[in-house]
Amino acid sequence: MQPAAVTEFRSIVGAEHVLVDDDLRAGYETDWTGRWTGRADAVVRPGSTAEVVDVLRRCNDEHIAVFTQAGNTGLVGGSVPRGAGHASSIVLSTRRLGALGPCDEASMQVSAGSGTTIAAWRAHARAAGLDTPIDFAARDTATIGGAIATNAGGQRVVRYGTMRSQVRGVEAVLADGTVVGSLTGLPKETAGLHWPSLFAGSEGTLGVITAARLQLVPRYDQVVTALIGVHSLGAAAALLARLRASVASLDSVEVMTHEAVALVCDHLDVTEPGRSEGSGPPPAWVLIECADHRDPTDELAAAVADVDGLGDVIVAHGGARRERLIELRDRMTEAIAATATATGRPVFKLDVAVPLDRLDDLAAVASDAAKADGARLIAFGHLAEGNLHLNHLGVTDPIRLADVVLGAVADMGGTISAEHGIGVAKAAWLPLIRTAGDLAAQASIRSALDPNGILNPGVLTPTRPLPPTRPLP
Repeated sequence: MQPAAVTEFRSIVGAEHVLVDDDLRAGYETDWTGRWTGRADAVVRPGSTAEVVDVLRRCNDEHIAVFTQAGNTGLVGGSVPRGAGHASSIVLSTRRLGALGPCDEASMQVSAGSGTTIAAWRAHARAAGLDTPIDFAARDTATIGGAIATNAGGQRVVRYGTMRSQVRGVEAVLADGTVVGSLTGLPKETAGLHWPSLFAGSEGTLGVITAARLQLVPRYDQVVTALIGVHSLGAAAALLARLRASVASLDSVEVMTHEAVALVCDHLDVTEPGRSEGSGPPPAWVLIECADHRDPTDELAAAVADVDGLGDVIVAHGGARRERLIELRDRMTEAIAATATATGRPVFKLDVAVPLDRLDDLAAVASDAAKADGARLIAFGHLAEGNLHLNHLGVTDPIRLADVVLGAVADMGGTISAEHGIGVAKAAWLPLIRTAGDLAAQASIRSALDPNGILNPGVLTPTRPLPPTRPLP
């Protein structure tokens, strides 16, 4: 990168927010999994939409690649720099775009900067007596902008839908510095192109999201949490059907295999559920949360009373007991990361979804593929969406494993990405679930909004399978 460009970036955002030293850039250049890494000429941290405009104008004029990054909690290499045919590149960090407007209790909406964390959004809403429809374990670092860009979901999708459903307005900056969108949040704004729909799931390829108008939901203080053992994922799906039909307060339904629960319990140094009661652990566990203005315990108990195939049932209404149950899910990714670090090999993650009646088939394919590779499979996910996070520890041939699992997922009528995006890690397999016409139309939209191809090059672009940029030992 030319020194003049660095000088101009400093004049736009302030010298302290342009990082060029290797040690200062390092935390922005490797993704959360440790599998994808690259080098940027600088990390630029704008603090306003106007600063984003000026940074992008300079980058567009000089064909500098821009890798937009929020909390850097991505799992598919989509927010870190990579060789992409550009002589120069920057990481554009949105972390400073963290402003939060007042909660509008009448519309139940709030405006938030794209760098606002999910945790900050939630705390802000709860201070106003409301709540957020999106929540997941990475809430302390994951951001609004990243959640929109990947159409993230998390635990409450069964009740409220994914992030796309929560965005009432969006403000974004296109590659040439043009600002588009609105934060008015009008629910019946039906004039032409809907920018929130376009940017949700775009993974930084169409523009840089700088702010959003977000939906809020009621705050429910009466919460019951239950951990229920099941003999198969099919039994878990049958339980879900009963819950959906008869429990209006259903707030989240998570599924964890025995191997996943055993791993996190070992990490937390606690006794695995089912063992202290003298019985062996079931093949899988379903973690249910119901929330309402009145105690939903009886409603939940009636719904599960005569469901076949259930094992141990552990119920908590609050306090430390409930926190211990929630910890099993919230600290799962942490436990997996710690195990991967101990083995010296990055975890290989495949986040997929299939129709609910194919969950057992998916689990069988994933298990066989892991065994064939010599890897250890840790699976958990969001039951209501048929979404499993397949985490492989000690994998030796990730491309071959992905070929087997993602091919099977497509054959089952599923999707190769259920909430973490495509990034570069899964781009090669996009043709499994998107037609040539789909991909051509997507490329045309992208080219129209970013003719110089500076925004997140390589992401959402089908190519041959890429090996991780950090080699496996």
